[in-house]
Amino acid sequence: MKNYFSSNFKLGVLGGGQLGKMLLAETQKFDIYTVILDRAKNAPCAQICNEFHQGNLMDYQTVYNFGKKVDLLTIEIEHVNIDALLQLEKEGLTVYPQPKVLQIIQHKGRQKDFFIKNNIPTANYKRFASLNELKKDALPPFVWKTAQFGYDGTGVKVIRKKEEISSLLDVDCITEDLIPFKNELAVIVARNAKGEIKTYPVIEMEFHPTANQVEYVICPARIDEKIAKKAQKIALQVANAFKHVGLLAVEMFQTKGDEILVNEVAPRTHNSGHYSIEASYTNQFEQHLRAILNLPLGNTKSKVAGIMVNLVGEEDYNGNVVYQNMEEILKINGVTPHIYGKKETRPFRKMGHVTIVNNDIDEARKIAEKVKKMIRVISE
Repeated sequence: MKNYFSSNFKLGVLGGGQLGKMLLAETQKFDIYTVILDRAKNAPCAQICNEFHQGNLMDYQTVYNFGKKVDLLTIEIEHVNIDALLQLEKEGLTVYPQPKVLQIIQHKGRQKDFFIKNNIPTANYKRFASLNELKKDALPPFVWKTAQFGYDGTGVKVIRKKEEISSLLDVDCITEDLIPFKNELAVIVARNAKGEIKTYPVIEMEFHPTANQVEYVICPARIDEKIAKKAQKIALQVANAFKHVGLLAVEMFQTKGDEILVNEVAPRTHNSGHYSIEASYTNQFEQHLRAILNLPLGNTKSKVAGIMVNLVGEEDYNGNVVYQNMEEILKINGVTPHIYGKKETRPFRKMGHVTIVNNDIDEARKIAEKVKKMIRVISE
C-alpha cells in the first residue's frame, strides 16, 4: 500500500469552503499533507491546510498547474474546469471522482439523460438551450433549473403560471414535472477503486419554504423500512452506473404513491451527511478519504439518531457575522455547533450547522427546532 501518512504524498483539493474545512479535520487526523485551491484568499481552508493556492477553479491553466503540484486530486465542489482534469488524468494524475463522472453530473441535462439511459427512475423532463425555446414549448406548472452552476436552491424555481416564464434567465436549462411527494430523501454512497461499495442510512430533508435550502437533515429518515431499502437499492444502482470513486450523494423524492424518483446527485461530501460527524461510526469526510485513497471503507451505521440544523444568515443582515445565543445552545445535551469560518454573513448564506444527537429521533427533532429558534446568525 502507498504510504499516505506522515509522508511526502500530497493530496490536492479543488475548493476550500466548509466541505474542505471538515475534510481537513480528517487529513490532520491521518497526517496527510493537503494542498487547497480556492478563488477566495480568506476561504475557510486557507489558514488550516498545509499549502494554500488562490485561483479560479474554472480556469484551465490554473487548475492544470495546480494538478501538477499534487499526487492525487479530489474536489469539494463540482464547478471546476473539466478539460484541465481530463488532461491531467491523461498525463497520469489520479483524479477522483473521475473527470468523466464530473462532466456528466456538472450539467443537469446530461445528468438526467444519464438516468434515462441507465433505467434510473426520475421525473419527466425537457431540455432547453434558451429562454425563447422555453417560451415556445414549456407549459406550467414545472420546476425550472439552470443546467449548470446552480447550488443551495440558486438556479431553481417553481413556475406555476405562463407569465412567470419571462422572469427566468436566458440560459441552458431543464424543466421537470412538478412531483407530488411525501418526503425528500437522500442516500450517500461510498465507493473505492477496488469497487468496494457501502451506503449510509436514508436521511430525510426538511426545506426552508422560501429559500429552497435544507433546514433539517434527519437520520434515520422517518419512513417505512421497505421504502428505505428501496431508496438504498436505487442509490446503489446510480453509483454502480457511474462507477465513481469517492462519495456520491443521491437526492430523491418519495412520491405520494411510494415511488422513489432520483432528483439529482452530487459527487462529493454533502450537506445531507454532516450529521455523520457526531452520529456515525465513520463520518462522511473520513469515508471520502478512505474511498479516494483506495483504503477499506468504514462502518456507515449510526451510533445514535442525528439531526443537523443548517445555520444560515438571517434576512436583512449583511456584514461581520455575530452568532447570538451560542452559550444557550451549548447548555443542551447532545448539541454540537460547527462554525465554517466565514467572517461575513448575508441573507441565507451557509455559515455553519448544529448537530443534535439523541437515542430518540423524535426528541432530537424537538431539540433541533428549539436550537433553530434560539440561535441567530446576524451582523454587527
